[in-house]
Amino acid sequence: MLTLQVIRRELQGEVVLLTLAHVDGIALPAFSAGAHIDLHLTGDLIRPYSLCGDPQDRQHYQLGILKDGNSQGGSLAVHALREGDAITVSEPRNLFTLDESAGHSLLIGGGIGITPMLAMAAELHATGRSFTLHYCARSRGQAAFVTQLESARYAGQVHLHFSDQQRLNLDAVLSDVPPNTHVYVCGPTRLMDAVNDGAKRHGYAAENVHQECFSAEVQTGGAAFEVVAATSGITVQVLEDQTIVEALAQAGLKVNVSCKQGICGSCLTDVLEGDPDHRDSYLTDEEKADGDQILLCCSRSKCGRLVIDL
Repeated sequence: MLTLQVIRRELQGEVVLLTLAHVDGIALPAFSAGAHIDLHLTGDLIRPYSLCGDPQDRQHYQLGILKDGNSQGGSLAVHALREGDAITVSEPRNLFTLDESAGHSLLIGGGIGITPMLAMAAELHATGRSFTLHYCARSRGQAAFVTQLESARYAGQVHLHFSDQQRLNLDAVLSDVPPNTHVYVCGPTRLMDAVNDGAKRHGYAAENVHQECFSAEVQTGGAAFEVVAATSGITVQVLEDQTIVEALAQAGLKVNVSCKQGICGSCLTDVLEGDPDHRDSYLTDEEKADGDQILLCCSRSKCGRLVIDL
């Protein structure tokens, strides 16, 4: 864990851009494009946010967070931060890495989903690798980072698409690419679904399409089952309307969770016995088929008893 200070706060529309640094000016842990950090906000509120700064900058972490009207507290707490405030954050973790074998990287960011793409563009440019960046937003006035993108060293590789001017022609973007192109998409579910569907139509291999979700709808309810936390020696009954995390908390065993939607992987735990009922968007289909890991915030069990390494 790191305790950092907000050294700059800038509001761009409904997005707040925060620059964090160590109070003593020491170098921060390195990160690669696509990484995120967890912000420990008020109480037990923990939220992951993508790093949008240049990975070569070891003095600062930059974050862009949208003020969400449906927020459960995370974005509102972030927008309440002011310059000079201290905040506890995790070291960077990367679940959305660039594939170094790609002949070309096609970056597509929608709305606040542009944030990881900024770091990716900076890294790809610095290493001289081929890429294009497409940024979709409702309008120029509502879009954050436009000035930054238009003045970037890689501005010639940036394409802006505003719904009130010229929408993204996804078929054209996906078809006019060099061999061995990898696609990276982040943004609203509708955009990510469209990119995935379009990539299939144009013959992209599944492993060449990468996405990061900011939110996901999960169904956490189901039949009751027993969970044994082997290391802790605790056995709990997970009720029909409970998550594993909630059942363990009632027994005094706290699990660190962040997104609570099966996206970030912070509550990933090994399964020692049993058959998990995966409800997450984090594990790959192959990892889910292995059945030896589970996201405790949303997944359940297909059998009556699950033994986990906790």
